[in-house]
Amino acid sequence: MYSNAYVWSRVLSYLEQNYPSVAVTFFDDTEVVEVTDTSMVLYSPTEFRKEMIQNRYGTYIKEAMQELFRSDIQLTVLDETEFPKYTGEKNTRTVNEFNPQYTFDTFVVGSSNQHAYSAAEAVAEERTRAYNPLFLYGPSGLGKTHLLYAIANRIRQKHPDYNIVYIRADQFTNEFIEAVRNGKNFEFRDKYRSADLFLIDDIQFIAGKESTQEEFFHTFNTLYESGRQIVLTSDRVPGEMHKLEDRLRTRFEWGLIVDVQPPGYETRYAITKNKALSLGLELPDGVCDYIAQNITNNVRQIEGTIKKIKAYYDLDRFPLDIPNISKVIRDMYRNKDAGIPTPGLIISEVCLFYSIEERVLRGTQKSKGITEARQLAMYLIRKITNLSTPDVAKEFGKNHTTVLHAIKSVEEKLANPASGLQDNIREIESNINSRM
Repeated sequence: MYSNAYVWSRVLSYLEQNYPSVAVTFFDDTEVVEVTDTSMVLYSPTEFRKEMIQNRYGTYIKEAMQELFRSDIQLTVLDETEFPKYTGEKNTRTVNEFNPQYTFDTFVVGSSNQHAYSAAEAVAEERTRAYNPLFLYGPSGLGKTHLLYAIANRIRQKHPDYNIVYIRADQFTNEFIEAVRNGKNFEFRDKYRSADLFLIDDIQFIAGKESTQEEFFHTFNTLYESGRQIVLTSDRVPGEMHKLEDRLRTRFEWGLIVDVQPPGYETRYAITKNKALSLGLELPDGVCDYIAQNITNNVRQIEGTIKKIKAYYDLDRFPLDIPNISKVIRDMYRNKDAGIPTPGLIISEVCLFYSIEERVLRGTQKSKGITEARQLAMYLIRKITNLSTPDVAKEFGKNHTTVLHAIKSVEEKLANPASGLQDNIREIESNINSRM
């Protein structure tokens, strides 16, 4: 059987080519645990994403394995609680165990991220208490999570007994909902309020979720008042989170706010060279230049490009020259549709914002909240993609007159500032951009 990395890269390429509505960025934090001729085991940290993969994308993944490798597989998806049982590991996966490669030494520093790097290192070295909380913001894929892990890894070396907690904001929300549902509020609060170092990614996703914000407010206060370090990341500054409670916005601004910008050419070149070497590839300077010139979106895209080259090289051992590299990565080039989200991604973010299941949004229920969400999804797909109204209608199993009515309805509400719909759209669009 081929390597896990090669199989997964082929599966994702297949999904991209055959199912444009599938947002491949959805699988950014999905790992292949095991692949055989009859099974595939994936790991995705949150229960929400696990269920999405199983219920929505599982059929597509199985189809890809059949088409690419003639394998009829049984798909298993593990979440955070199931992974240790499957692998036999203890149920205390720390940041150190997750990502030991994410350190300050492996972070490529350039003018676009120098201040963020210095602030993160100061926190990790405990040189100041003034950076509490440390708030890192910038577009997705620029290394904010890398810095979180670097802080955790450095703190772990100095304080092996520290309780280091890392979580994404959407996972925090899902765990909180589960705790309330199962009557485990005490256990939930103890998990987060006993942290010596609290790291939370994509904090913008709690905006608009009243109960989650209430819980997070008390968690933040408990940690801050006891002198524990808090580090947050976001795709925007607190002042631009329009549905964030003022009391949280104020607290996020208590410490230091630092931005992370897209890398310039020199930084992209260095990242390409370093990532290749870390994977055992010595890319010629001309190839590194070629990649740095063509793969320009973000650090994550560059790393994904190198991993794809590595996967194909392990299989074919082709010469590492520009003609061969260009064939491998040509589908990753920026083209006329680059940066345009898929309808599936837009629908997914609308569902998250309104706390509606996707099958309900695509269905026929007509309660006020569901109708507004459905109309807004149609409006956004028409607004920010290249799809015609009939194409948009197909996404929902409707006719194009329904889409026209939805667009008109949204535009009428937008004409009334008191409706608050403009803030909703701004929030959803920002969340969509953070997933690109």
